[in-house]
Amino acid sequence: MHQDIADMGPVDYLIVEFPGSRMTGEGLPLLVDLVDRGIIRVLDLAFVRKGTDGSVEAVELRNIGDEVDLTVFEGASSGLLDQGDLEDACAALEAGNSAAVLVYENLWAAPLARALRRGGAELVASGRIPMDSLVASLDAAEAAAPAGGSVVAR
Repeated sequence: MHQDIADMGPVDYLIVEFPGSRMTGEGLPLLVDLVDRGIIRVLDLAFVRKGTDGSVEAVELRNIGDEVDLTVFEGASSGLLDQGDLEDACAALEAGNSAAVLVYENLWAAPLARALRRGGAELVASGRIPMDSLVASLDAAEAAAPAGGSVVAR
């Protein structure tokens, strides 16, 4: 990854847990589509398994299983993830489960990020709203809205 950091979009990560280490590959075509359309760029993709004793084991892409073909992502490693990151990711998992750890650049936001940087702006925080919190907030707002009103901006 020899790209000027000032040209990059925001970089995020996801940890996706697979109960019982069962991976169906159902979301994989959508991930590939995001990459193909230039919306994101995969910087790192790693798989880990948390043993029933709490141990952490990195799993090679080719050893994931026959259900999922991940060869398109072989070699997707920028060096951002290390063993400590994978151990931290496993802390969020239930014992006996596996996870995919995905680090990706938001290419769609790169032009905005470049323009803001040129203007001297700096991103100082970001985050995600968990789906459960979002649903609860929208439900509460709907309950408080006048009859026929909507709380979602369009």
